[in-house]
Amino acid sequence: MGDIRDTTVGAFLDATADRTPAPGGGAGAGVACALAAALAEMGARFAGLEDAAARAAELRAATLRAAEADAAGYAPVLEAIRLPADAPDRAERVREALSAAADVPLAIAEAAAEVAALARRAAAEGRPALVGDALTGADLAGAAAAAAARLVAIDLEALPDDPRLARARAAAESAAAG
Repeated sequence: MGDIRDTTVGAFLDATADRTPAPGGGAGAGVACALAAALAEMGARFAGLEDAAARAAELRAATLRAAEADAAGYAPVLEAIRLPADAPDRAERVREALSAAADVPLAIAEAAAEVAALARRAAAEGRPALVGDALTGADLAGAAAAAAARLVAIDLEALPDDPRLARARAAAESAAAG
């Protein structure tokens, strides 16, 4: 796919719709979070909340990078799954690859929780004409957090005591609050 920043929306959507494993849900959650951050950033700028605008800009860039990293992070999972079913270390390699793959959606979920809070702040303290834009950012961030947290849960299904599960759930709950 390449650099998402240089990809048109249409090209990204076409690539997502292709019969390929990536970009997929993680990239979609990352791009949704980046869009949410852009809306939060806009609302914060109009409200004169430069600290919030600057943080939203950082999160926008970080979640775009995470969207790009999602495909690379899932490649080892696909490689492990393609091992012969009777390969002695197949189950362990799949489990390890899934565990490593959970880090990217976890980062997206946690960023999305922060984006949602920034967007709600911009809605509360900003211009009335931009409340809808800021709250749209909060809603998109909530959806991105929920989707990313679900991906973490799927990746860590074989590791029910992994603390990243609780972190992902907490991020999704925080993003949805408000």
